[in-house]
Amino acid sequence: MRICAQAVANYLKQTELDKRPLVIGYDTRFASEDFAAASAEVIAGNKIKVYLCSKAAPTPVVSYAVLDNKAAGGIMITASHNPASWNGFKYKAEGGFSAPNEITAEIERHIANILSSKKIERLSLAEAVSAGLVEYFDPDSAYFKQLARLINLEGLRQHRLKIVVDPMYGAGIGYFKRLLEGGKLEIIEINGERNPSFPGIQPEPIARNLTKLSKLVREQKADVGLATDGDADRIGIVDEKGEFLTPLQVFALLCLYLLEVRGERGAMVKTLTSTNMLLRLGEIFDVPVFETAVGFKYVAPLMIEKKAIIGGEESGGYGFRGHVPERDGILAGLYFLDFMAKTGKTPAQLIDYLYGKVGPHYYERTDFPLTPDKRQKLIGQITHATPDYIADVKVVKLDTTDGFRFLLADNSWLLIRFSGTEPLVRIYAESNSLERVRKLLENGKQLLGI
Repeated sequence: MRICAQAVANYLKQTELDKRPLVIGYDTRFASEDFAAASAEVIAGNKIKVYLCSKAAPTPVVSYAVLDNKAAGGIMITASHNPASWNGFKYKAEGGFSAPNEITAEIERHIANILSSKKIERLSLAEAVSAGLVEYFDPDSAYFKQLARLINLEGLRQHRLKIVVDPMYGAGIGYFKRLLEGGKLEIIEINGERNPSFPGIQPEPIARNLTKLSKLVREQKADVGLATDGDADRIGIVDEKGEFLTPLQVFALLCLYLLEVRGERGAMVKTLTSTNMLLRLGEIFDVPVFETAVGFKYVAPLMIEKKAIIGGEESGGYGFRGHVPERDGILAGLYFLDFMAKTGKTPAQLIDYLYGKVGPHYYERTDFPLTPDKRQKLIGQITHATPDYIADVKVVKLDTTDGFRFLLADNSWLLIRFSGTEPLVRIYAESNSLERVRKLLENGKQLLGI
């Protein structure tokens, strides 16, 4: 951790950003606050001012703090939705968004040099605080003011909705309650205490991890369930029947909300694993849609360049214009609630409303663990696969931007992609029925020989 922090300090000196402060935040994992403190000691040891979060905070809150404090950048200690052994060091650029490849490459170059030289500057935390080089701060106040500028929170509070919230023991604990309490909304929060062992769950807001939330929504006859991942930059939504909405459905609904309810106009940015529903919405509302490789580090620069109203990815992360061009599960949840409130529709009714405009779209993804040897074997297998038909439909294009995506004549698609962060191969499919989706996924397995 100290080596990584020293590499950041060296990068800031190299780019003459070291006269500006650096923000450091952390999530609710074991020892995340200790890793953050260790990073702060090194940054301060390099005579760079540090704003250190006084408590665990969501990644989007820390990202906004970078922007609000006109900081040179930010360090976020988080495992996000991953297992504890993946707790890591995220670097945010001066705009608050995920550092692009050219910045991380420079930091990695400095890491390599430090591993050789062993030169790390360090000042104890007590000394750094005494010298004014480390200042504890609470990032929530500025973030809450920002959200109040983006959405009418007082108006939202006056709607009679019953909401079950699951922060999954993560950094999003208490945020929806604090933002929305005091009106007619009823908010029930579960898994709302810090428990770094995440008992019984992995803090990723997908269907198999949200059975408790789904059950409670049904039992309480709630209108909706909202879940945030370990660092609250992703959102998962459960409808009034306890059914999980896929991230592709949520992405399309958020786009429809911005375009129709808020009347916003501008480009939309999606990763290639995201839904084709955006293409149809782009046609209906006459706005452009741009596509990137997987990862918000690709989405954010394009959002900035195109002044996009929204950018999103298949994993449940969405960013919005007028805010930090970064994933924000809390703001996404608030926008979804506002969509419900403004239309008087339940989540299931909103899906029907969406499908009435763009047609039915269904999606699933399957993941398979890999050893390094097996990964190379499967890459070789799929590289040489050139099917003319998949699931009895003609292949019209093979896109290898990020994985192997087969675009079919009926507007369905199948993607086989090797994860860049985990030892997994993922197979994705979208089509006009669940039966077709599952047939496509089975064909993807056959193409891989698994």
